[in-house]
Amino acid sequence: MSSSTNRLFKWFSGKRPFVIFSLLLIVKSYLAWMSIFDGIPPLSPLLKEIPFIWVTFCLIEYFASKRKTLYYLIVNLLLTGIFFAAIMYYKYYGVIVTYHALQQVNQVTAVKNSVFSLLDPYYLLIFIDIVVLGIVLIRIARLRKQQRGLEPKLRRSHRVAVSALFALCLALCIFNIWPNRASMNEIKKAESMGILNYEAYTILSSKKEHLVDAKQINQSVIDKLKGTSKPVDPAYYAAAKGKNLIIIQLESFQNFLINLKIDGQEITPTMNKLAGESLYFPNFYQMVGQGNTSDAEFVVNTSFYIPPNEAATQNYPDKQLPSLPKLLQKNGYDTATFHTNVVEFWNRGELYKALGWNRYYDQKFFGTDHTVFFGPTDEVLYAKTMPELEKMQASAKPFYTQIISMTAHHPFTIPHELDRITLPERYQNTMVGDYIRSQNYADWCLGQFIEQLKEKGIWDNSVVMLYGDHQGLPKYSLNKDELALMEEIYGRPYSNIDMINIPFIVSLPGTGPAVIDHVGGEVDVMPTAANLLGISLDDQIHFGQDILNQTYNLLPERYYLPSGSFLNDKALFMPGVWYKDGDQYPLAKDGVTQALTTEDEYNRALKLLQLSDSYVKQLPDRQAN
Repeated sequence: MSSSTNRLFKWFSGKRPFVIFSLLLIVKSYLAWMSIFDGIPPLSPLLKEIPFIWVTFCLIEYFASKRKTLYYLIVNLLLTGIFFAAIMYYKYYGVIVTYHALQQVNQVTAVKNSVFSLLDPYYLLIFIDIVVLGIVLIRIARLRKQQRGLEPKLRRSHRVAVSALFALCLALCIFNIWPNRASMNEIKKAESMGILNYEAYTILSSKKEHLVDAKQINQSVIDKLKGTSKPVDPAYYAAAKGKNLIIIQLESFQNFLINLKIDGQEITPTMNKLAGESLYFPNFYQMVGQGNTSDAEFVVNTSFYIPPNEAATQNYPDKQLPSLPKLLQKNGYDTATFHTNVVEFWNRGELYKALGWNRYYDQKFFGTDHTVFFGPTDEVLYAKTMPELEKMQASAKPFYTQIISMTAHHPFTIPHELDRITLPERYQNTMVGDYIRSQNYADWCLGQFIEQLKEKGIWDNSVVMLYGDHQGLPKYSLNKDELALMEEIYGRPYSNIDMINIPFIVSLPGTGPAVIDHVGGEVDVMPTAANLLGISLDDQIHFGQDILNQTYNLLPERYYLPSGSFLNDKALFMPGVWYKDGDQYPLAKDGVTQALTTEDEYNRALKLLQLSDSYVKQLPDRQAN
């Protein structure tokens, strides 16, 4: 063995791995912090992350007498993976990843295009050292066979030093974690604790949630918390009694698209026309979590909030869920839902059984021709759905169908042969531009479908509700050029309110157009539909309200915004560590920023979430079929 390789072996077998890997992980800590947090103090990543890193390194130094460098490399890989996951998850969801997200791993391959679209090339540099050091480690392993006994043993004095450093770093970890446990805002909590400490805290602090006794949860308690009362003579009550209900859930459709023109080109002419001819709610907001589209299906059809962790399809599919399909079936309706993806995606098959749909149509029905992203385009969705609606229309029963569009899915890179507009050069090869052209195509498909509904006489015999399922352009996913495009569109910086604002449009036969400014969310769709159809919800717990008849609303938000966030009729509130250091963002642009939200509303919003979680978790289990 050459003297140079012998020196290499000795160099890596000594104390230097502790220093080398510490430096590498400090650099990665700064990369993660700069990608996630705003205006970070220069020493924060060092002071928050290095104690956790050194705790793991001390364990290696104390217990590993052989293959020490291999263990350093493994720990380096694991911690690097946590930092990388934190960056990518934040870019997609705007929250800090936790171990709960492991349940989503089986969905990653399906959304790999979305993941790759958020991957800035420099993020991959976080793994370069692992590749290089892996090669070096292989060389060392070969040398070790020839140099048994070269690896130094841990002397007693070194053991004492390692034990002291371990105790000090563990104390620092606890010091970083303990005072910051009460923070409601997960981003603030992770920044105060450090990313690695926060991840450890979420695992170690996991405990059984306190559930409110289901017997104590009733509609009057919910309505009191929401600050609403049942109107004596509700407007629009039974205005569509006996009519069909068609709910069209539009993939990633945000409200700013309504009436948007770029260089004189209408982006969504179909939705613009609908908004001008129907009941249009411009102050309507998403209420989804990790499950995105499937969460929207759950919230709309149950009027419950999403669970605190994971998607609703992962938490509640085994429950006997009260739902809109079941409610309408009791009132003589046939029910069906349509989606061109495979029903196994996000465990939809089990959700559909729990919701009680009579039938569902997925990719087995729609086929695999003309596929974009996860399934056939919206052209295929609407074309093949139409004959089924005709069959349902021909029967003696009214029907309720939910149709889930999908073509305008993140990352919005539909083939250019589907383009129906040409955007200016500044929009080319940007996520904003791709989003706009995909929504333009999806809008054209919708227009074709609506014309067919009218030709077949279904439109005039139906209440048609349309809404966006969730945001399409998270502001934390956009680069500075894309944020500049959004500022050009809005005439001001793109905000959290803008991001979660989706349109809600109700086409009601025989009713003229109106713009209704009442604040609403997806949880309100079921009560609003029930009012229009003249169906009572007196025997069905619901956390939404009929937004045709309520001017005040209290909407707890989860996931895409920090825990404790909520909307009322005046503002969006986002907490800091608690309520008093939170921020409020007015819905109206009149310059008024004081006294728009209250701490009482904050506490009531948290209580509503607890009641919803408690009620659903204590529902009877359904029998598998």
